[in-house]
Amino acid sequence: MKRIYYILPPLLAVLAIASGEAQVAASVPKVVVSITVDQLRSDYLNAFMPLYGEDGFKLLMKQGRVYSHAEFPQSRLNRAACVATVATGTVPYDHGIVDDRWLDRKTLRPVGCVDDDMYEGLLTAEKSSARKLSVSTLGDELKVATEGKAIVYSIAPFRDAAILSAGHAADGAFWINTTTGRWCGTSYYGQLPSWLLAADRNEPLDDLLRRTDWRPASALSGNFSYFLSGGMKHPFSYKLKGSHRFAAFSTSGLVNEYVSSIAKTCINHSGMGNDPVTDYLAVTYYAGNYEHKPVSETPMEMQDTYVRLDKALGQLIQAVDAKVGKGNALYVLTSTGYTDEETTDLTRYRIPAGTFYINRSAGLLNMYLIALYGQGQYVEATLGNEIYLNRKLIEDKQLSLADVLERSQEILLQSDGVKDVYTSQRLLLGAWTPGISRIRNSYNPKCSGDIQVQVAPGWRLYNEETKDNRIVREGYTPFPIVFYGANIPAETIDTPVTTDCIAPTLAQVMRIRAPNACSTAALTGFAN
Repeated sequence: MKRIYYILPPLLAVLAIASGEAQVAASVPKVVVSITVDQLRSDYLNAFMPLYGEDGFKLLMKQGRVYSHAEFPQSRLNRAACVATVATGTVPYDHGIVDDRWLDRKTLRPVGCVDDDMYEGLLTAEKSSARKLSVSTLGDELKVATEGKAIVYSIAPFRDAAILSAGHAADGAFWINTTTGRWCGTSYYGQLPSWLLAADRNEPLDDLLRRTDWRPASALSGNFSYFLSGGMKHPFSYKLKGSHRFAAFSTSGLVNEYVSSIAKTCINHSGMGNDPVTDYLAVTYYAGNYEHKPVSETPMEMQDTYVRLDKALGQLIQAVDAKVGKGNALYVLTSTGYTDEETTDLTRYRIPAGTFYINRSAGLLNMYLIALYGQGQYVEATLGNEIYLNRKLIEDKQLSLADVLERSQEILLQSDGVKDVYTSQRLLLGAWTPGISRIRNSYNPKCSGDIQVQVAPGWRLYNEETKDNRIVREGYTPFPIVFYGANIPAETIDTPVTTDCIAPTLAQVMRIRAPNACSTAALTGFAN
């Protein structure tokens, strides 16, 4: 009995260690693929399901872990801010990307979110970097955790999405040059890799467009329509040509298969998946309207975009699984959470509407402040729905900024078409409520305006100077978060979740730190 007593504990310890090592080895994916689809929406995704193949959306929705009710934790939804939130696991208040552009207070000129004169463009005249992104991304943390051994790339049709998904430490971020049609990048990440240059030479986009017309990919398209305008009576056909052809291509249904083509080249020729170190690929697709036209004008083009997007997803998944083996890759798919707004004249239907002229209101506000505080240019500029005050003048006059903001809020609230007014003081010091929290999350002290005018739904926000022109709508756009692969069990979860949980969840599965401004908890139920 004594002999059994002495032998049993060491034996159990050895078995426990061996079991633990086996679990660790099986839990880390060889490649993580983060897929963000600009303007993807659940109602369209589900409506066009009869037209899909078996390797794209159907595979993800049947075999993936589907969070069906996702939303962003911020109020101001646009591609740049939302892509940055997915990559960093935090909101614009922390990561610094409030929009695709904002006002530079020194020059009073709009600046792009990834513009940077310090870094030359590669096969593009645009100078870019991720330096305006104030925090780390998931790809950055993977680089740190592996001492630079992990391979990290980002591929997108658009410059902002490519760079913000990549972060600071990536091996490269590539997008389509809408002037030349070439795949391009920035010297911020070093030189363009040989596999990208070879692919660009072997299949130039210009040659592809010369021999390609954009027509419906599915023979069923003419007999199937989700939209109230009915079926397709005359099949659409576009020959993309002229100086605008590459920009039009980037918003067409053809772009996603082209993105998948270069993503497959990246997987097969960049060294991804060749060793036990986890690699990371961020891919952005497009599911918005063709040339940003109202979907009421291009319903069948929208339908075909989803059909081709489904095909592109299937091609990417097949390529990655073929390289690293099925079950050795982890995929996550989500949306940017917004859509291009319709431009319908609501007054035809007696729906309350109107036009709010932000620049005129700013002029009236300046006159009001002159009456209160004396001569001066108190309002420096406007951009979008934001008003920027002349802080130097306010300081020189020894005025209280809080008092000026409060008076400005009072007068602007009296304007027709204004639902509410949020000053920087109110956002920073106001009582917490779910509504104001989301607005605060979209604000950043370094680049946001001093005053945000919330225009009433249905009203048009118009700036006669910058020609900004959009109809305000506050409706929720439904979209999912889907995790697939790496032996994650299939499940559909209806509990609402926010997109800032993606980065910490992937970090947990990869066993690395979450990005440095991410305070959101990882989703539960993922083996680690």
